[in-house]
Amino acid sequence: MSDASLNTTSYDNEAGFGDFFALLKPRVMSLVVFTAFVGLLVAPVSVHPIIGFAAILFIAIGGGASGALNMWWEADVDALMKRTRKRPIPAGKITAGEAKAFGLTLSVMAVVMLGLAANFVAAGLLAFTIFFYVVVYTMGLKRRTPQNIVIGGAAGAFPPMIGWAVATGGISIESVLMFSIIFMWTPPHFWSLALFMNDDYTKAGIPMLPVTHGRRVTRAHILVYTLLLAPVAVGAGFTSIGGPVYLTASVLLNAWFIAGAVKIWRRSEEAAVADKYAAERKFFRISLLYLFLHFGALLAEGILRSFGMGGW
Repeated sequence: MSDASLNTTSYDNEAGFGDFFALLKPRVMSLVVFTAFVGLLVAPVSVHPIIGFAAILFIAIGGGASGALNMWWEADVDALMKRTRKRPIPAGKITAGEAKAFGLTLSVMAVVMLGLAANFVAAGLLAFTIFFYVVVYTMGLKRRTPQNIVIGGAAGAFPPMIGWAVATGGISIESVLMFSIIFMWTPPHFWSLALFMNDDYTKAGIPMLPVTHGRRVTRAHILVYTLLLAPVAVGAGFTSIGGPVYLTASVLLNAWFIAGAVKIWRRSEEAAVADKYAAERKFFRISLLYLFLHFGALLAEGILRSFGMGGW
């Protein structure tokens, strides 16, 4: 991908704050901020509120910088897909070069400032996260293999580890488990999206699993990963960050998630087409609730522990 390849777009409208903010993928950033905050709060070491606020801010900026660099590299593909063609670059609001410079500047600033505000273990993890998302996933995997989201999903799983490292200066089994929940959750989440956005991915030439192996295989993969995810998520309830609140929530959420995966696994393509992939769309929405409620339960346990009430 070169900036020159995108210079045919007419940039008649002056970019505003909202256009640059859209480059940061704010909806994705909200997940980064939330999971990083949970990782920070449930850690066994307390952090001064000002340091904690600054750390979460720089983690958010780093996550947003990744989004800007992703949009820079993917602008040609984004222009082909209904879901992404209104993004700032294909919409002609911002040039590819501006997005690249914006993303690189924010990346460097976020990593350096996180190191100064917290520690360089956390900063190193943030730098690796940006590198992994932009270089390994976006540039290396996304257009080459249907396993793109399986491997590349690690990038979205690092924020709670970074938050934990802000507080503790290191990595532990608890932070690895938080990483693992998001890592195992990512394939069924994105594959359910790919089931009903398959035409877009096909048109753009992105080798998502439904494009390369068909929807039947994709549904089976969603079920397998959902079943593998459940013991990881429930298992976190028996560690120092877990407790009865989390464990109860996790058991119920995983039963709900598995039921949804079984439902779409049993469906025929004819049935899915007939109802416009209603079950697949519902599973996608459930997957968002699944992750937020899991980390919300971890947050609740952390708050209860601060009052001497949570945990085992």
